[in-house]
Amino acid sequence: MKNFRIGQIVPSSNTTMETEIPAMLTSRYPLFPEEHFTFHSARMRMMHVSPEELKKMDIDSDRCALELSDARVDVMAYACLVAIMCQGAGYHKVSQERLKNTVSANQSNAPVLSSAGALIDSLNLLDYKKIAIITPYMKPLTQQVIDYIEAAGIEVVDSISLQVSDNLEVGRLDPMNLVGYADKLNIGQADGVVLSCCVQMPSLPAIQLVQDRLEKPVLSASIATVYQMLKTLGLEARVPNAGHLLSGAF
Repeated sequence: MKNFRIGQIVPSSNTTMETEIPAMLTSRYPLFPEEHFTFHSARMRMMHVSPEELKKMDIDSDRCALELSDARVDVMAYACLVAIMCQGAGYHKVSQERLKNTVSANQSNAPVLSSAGALIDSLNLLDYKKIAIITPYMKPLTQQVIDYIEAAGIEVVDSISLQVSDNLEVGRLDPMNLVGYADKLNIGQADGVVLSCCVQMPSLPAIQLVQDRLEKPVLSASIATVYQMLKTLGLEARVPNAGHLLSGAF
């Protein structure tokens, strides 16, 4: 049996990453019975998804990384996409390097990922040049996310903002409503669809359904995070019914 400790740095009001990440990784057990995962989180204070709260929250990420390194997790992810993306182009690299130094100083060699970096890296791996996205954010924050993605060389050809600023309410959104929203996206030129460009907006139950419906590859920020976790751990990146990226083809 191979045991892996999964660490996540999450906003205090996030309820989705501690649901979707375990759901994806434990759904692998019938395929990979030799694997076992445990899940560990540290929280940064944040209730409303505003630039001010996000920047204030980001300061807490060092404390959270230090706490998770005490547990000697095997990999940790900064699980808030917009907190990174609202800081300016390429900030995920700055954040990951800083947090890596924090855990190294605590005699931990845990690799540090971020959901923002995982999404960019996964889109580059897939060689997607054009995407369509759905976010729960207010439109100005969605634009900051678009700017961040486009600064990485990936064009956002269409987007839908659900304009929910209360992070608890974002976590309560019905993922199956994304089926209807996805139907409204202009995906003619898109290489793929990011059904939830946010780690708090639930989407996992709708991913495979929307992919089959649109006949386009579909992923989410949480799916990209799991992909990068699995690759970092040296494991096959395969999760049942979780879209193209986790099909095992990569």
